[in-house]
Amino acid sequence: MYCPAAFREDRPEVLHAAIRAYPLATLVTHGAAGLTANLIPFTLVAPPSGPVLLRAHMARTNLQVEELRAGADALVIFQGPQAYVTPAWYPAKREHGKVVPTWNYIAVQARGRASVTDDAAWLRAQIDQLTDEQERGRAVPWAVDDAPAGFIAGQLRGISGIEIPVERLEGKWKASQNQPQAARSAVAEGLREGETPSASMADIVAAAT
Repeated sequence: MYCPAAFREDRPEVLHAAIRAYPLATLVTHGAAGLTANLIPFTLVAPPSGPVLLRAHMARTNLQVEELRAGADALVIFQGPQAYVTPAWYPAKREHGKVVPTWNYIAVQARGRASVTDDAAWLRAQIDQLTDEQERGRAVPWAVDDAPAGFIAGQLRGISGIEIPVERLEGKWKASQNQPQAARSAVAEGLREGETPSASMADIVAAAT
């Protein structure tokens, strides 16, 4: 991933938080049929020692599962808040006009070699974790146990589990860090108050250094 130093984010706790906040990622592999990509929600396990693990499940009939069984390397791309930045927000537009549009965003890329499992206990644990994380905060959270056991067992037979020990984790926080403070403040204000507001991106720009 192209990442100038101003936008680089290496802190594991920040990268892990972004993955948990935006778990739907693009899983990219390269196999006999060329490049394959699918959108998959992931769970993250960060043990005190050993590699960080990304876990997911896919339809067992998905051809990407066979590529992963064959040992294909995996690239997992997570994307967080993003927003267009208009030159109209920059003080420099009024001063000399030498400004251009850009796009602010956050992205995390993870790389590793996946293993595939059809073990029902593993699959149930991954689905429980994913469901609990997404249902948390709801007034009446739904749990997997709310569905009939036989129905869930049938669903598990149709999926395969994916586990990726992360060999490389990269983050890019493009949040106007390459602009003067006055411009960053103006961008944050524009993102909050503009025609297409993005409070989450505004907060990231305001916090960036």
